[in-house]
Amino acid sequence: MLEKDHKTIFTNWLEEHSSSVMKVARAYTLTADECQDLAQEILLQAWRSLANFEGKASAPTWFYRVALHTAMNWQRKDKRRRSRQQPMLEVQAVPMDGPSSAEQAQQRDTVEQLYQAIHQLPKADAALVLLYLDEMSYREMAEVLGISESNVGVKLNRAKKSLSTLMNKESHGS
Repeated sequence: MLEKDHKTIFTNWLEEHSSSVMKVARAYTLTADECQDLAQEILLQAWRSLANFEGKASAPTWFYRVALHTAMNWQRKDKRRRSRQQPMLEVQAVPMDGPSSAEQAQQRDTVEQLYQAIHQLPKADAALVLLYLDEMSYREMAEVLGISESNVGVKLNRAKKSLSTLMNKESHGS
């Protein structure tokens, strides 16, 4: 692949999939700085890996797979340092032309609770929930995770139940 083509493809994919990168980075980090660091690491790994893209999977599937594997490896390497971090307090801003400020505050609280609950899930379940939140099909989730579609359904149902339990504990505990 020519360098120019490589750059064009990467730039196009980045425009299309940057929100996925940020979702993955946010789910595997506790602070805004760590989130940005991991997002940069994911993009660097995607750039390095682009030459190995064979087209066997769709671009979104490949990009998500790179993001998840990079995040899991990053988390494993930095576990000790990350155990001393404080949870992220800020939440990405909700557009001002939408709901009232009270509704925005409620949405931010709900999103923060969701990410706190996702942090408590096992890594594989967290990855599956992120794919689900990104509205991927069972087939796409199966390709990213390397499991069967029926296994995606079973694992996703279990992850949803765990997430619901964690969210209910969080809302009753606060």
